[in-house]
Amino acid sequence: MFHKFTTSVNSIRIILKSKIFINMGQKNQIYWVLIFFILLCYMPIFGHLNNLAIRIYDEARLAQNAFEMHKNGNWLVTFFDGKPDLWNTKPPLMIWLQVIFIKILGYGEIPIRLPSAIAAFITGFGLLIFFKKLLGEWMAGLIIVMILITCHGYINLHASRTGDYDALLTLFTTFYCLSFYAFLSTGKKVYLYSFFVLLTLAIMTKSIVGILFLPGLAVFAIYKKKLITLLRNQNLYLGLLIPLIVCGLYYGLREVYNPGYLQAVFENELGGRFLKVIEEHKAGFWYYYNNFLNFQLYHLWYLMIPIGLVLGIFHTDQRIREITIFSSILLVSFFLIISTAKTKLEWYDVPMYPFISILSGIGIWYFYKFVSRVNPVNLKLNLLPYVFLFFVFISPYRTIIRETYLPKEYSWEKDFYNISYYLKEIVSGSRSADGLIFLVEGYNPQINFYLRMIDEHKLKGFLWKDKSKLDANDKVVCSQQEVKDYLYNHYELEQIKSENNIITFKINGRKPSS
Repeated sequence: MFHKFTTSVNSIRIILKSKIFINMGQKNQIYWVLIFFILLCYMPIFGHLNNLAIRIYDEARLAQNAFEMHKNGNWLVTFFDGKPDLWNTKPPLMIWLQVIFIKILGYGEIPIRLPSAIAAFITGFGLLIFFKKLLGEWMAGLIIVMILITCHGYINLHASRTGDYDALLTLFTTFYCLSFYAFLSTGKKVYLYSFFVLLTLAIMTKSIVGILFLPGLAVFAIYKKKLITLLRNQNLYLGLLIPLIVCGLYYGLREVYNPGYLQAVFENELGGRFLKVIEEHKAGFWYYYNNFLNFQLYHLWYLMIPIGLVLGIFHTDQRIREITIFSSILLVSFFLIISTAKTKLEWYDVPMYPFISILSGIGIWYFYKFVSRVNPVNLKLNLLPYVFLFFVFISPYRTIIRETYLPKEYSWEKDFYNISYYLKEIVSGSRSADGLIFLVEGYNPQINFYLRMIDEHKLKGFLWKDKSKLDANDKVVCSQQEVKDYLYNHYELEQIKSENNIITFKINGRKPSS
């Protein structure tokens, strides 16, 4: 009997040590890590994605570009108000993705914002896989992703949750930088070619901004003493043909079918934004640094940047040292470039966040490893490191969930966007617009977005009239003060309803002087 028992125990031990069992355990671990990753990322990135109204800046412009491309079928030239768009001169990769989602889901906030959200999700997943391959464990990547998705500047307006260029740009810039790192580390040409493919996609997303990490990559190649070897590699020049041909073909064809496009690109992107202030977006050299401290970064994350930098540079593991130096060089070079540019906008720093997360994450991962070795009561399952991570991340994660689960307008924008929510209610069917005349002036693509939705959904929408040609008994809706002033000065009015800054008037007739 004892012999049989011993044989059984030995058999179980052999099975547990077998490669098949180990592989099964690894696969199960992968599944649990992926489930945990998806659960962590869902609400900050995808949750309630359509709650906030479409923003007036690039998001509304791109939404109109996408709508017109969807309607006119011209995938080469972007249009705005029925004319070729020479104000928004970026290549149309982001707009192409939005059009694809419009064709699948119909016109609305979700298809406009999904490319950004998906790009943020893939960026996080890519970092997770990269650090698993680099360090042979999942936790470092999970920590870095947790930092990334709790950065206000990354999970915020004009980044991962709105239909702007920057999250998609960040996906490609992050991946081409990591591909370059992998190439210098391994010498495998597949990484060099993937670098050029991703660089091409970055340029096709946001033009010249897509190449702003290249100076940092050159500095890192010099640090690795591989720049000369790289310059002698024929694959470098073969790979360089990819962005030259693809981007050159697009820009050339666009100029042929939209004369004046290249001049507009030069004025708006190449010389304009860097050498002079555009649209009064002026700030000092330390604008982005102050923005990190005061608004964009959770306070613990920017405190961990110098700590992670020191711990990483002096780490005994060469892999940690090199990825720390790599990330630091990229951050400094990109920061100097955007800080030197004359035009400054808070979202120009979005591509920096993955590398900020790496530096901060190295510091937290170091402490996690230290706590993992502390087991005062010799527990088989040491929960102390997980308790440590829980308390590190609970506050920033709770903050970002609060911002995304029930997103609210900033106090200084609330009045401006009230009319958009009024229109959203018409789209949803909770409010009727039948028989009303809507008056709006100036550049308001965010309002046109909802007016198009009303038309696309074939709802009974607004009648269309010029404000100077209103008749008695017309009922008009307006929110802009300049429109209200015009009505007060030219018509006898009866106020029917007032909601926030939105007023519905009945026109009783013209004033004698008008």
